[in-house]
Amino acid sequence: MRKRKARQKISTTVAPETGAYLHDLIRQGYVANLSEAVDHAVRIARRAKSRARLEEATATFYRSMSVPDRKADNKLGLAMARASSKVNFDDE
Repeated sequence: MRKRKARQKISTTVAPETGAYLHDLIRQGYVANLSEAVDHAVRIARRAKSRARLEEATATFYRSMSVPDRKADNKLGLAMARASSKVNFDDE
């Protein structure tokens, strides 16, 4: 059995639609209780923020590349796409 980390108690008021969303998570069986529903919602928000940061860092990286480097990277990407299209990942 996994040991549960210490929990921090918070008390807050939320918009009616937020409360409805959290209770829907419980009703639909995604989570067992309101505490887990809040954790679930925060986890989704944190993941979205991390993805946005990664997307921006990636875009910044590619904007900083020289034209020849960008062309070489595109050529490599196309070669990898062609090679991977020959692999049946379901059978691996």
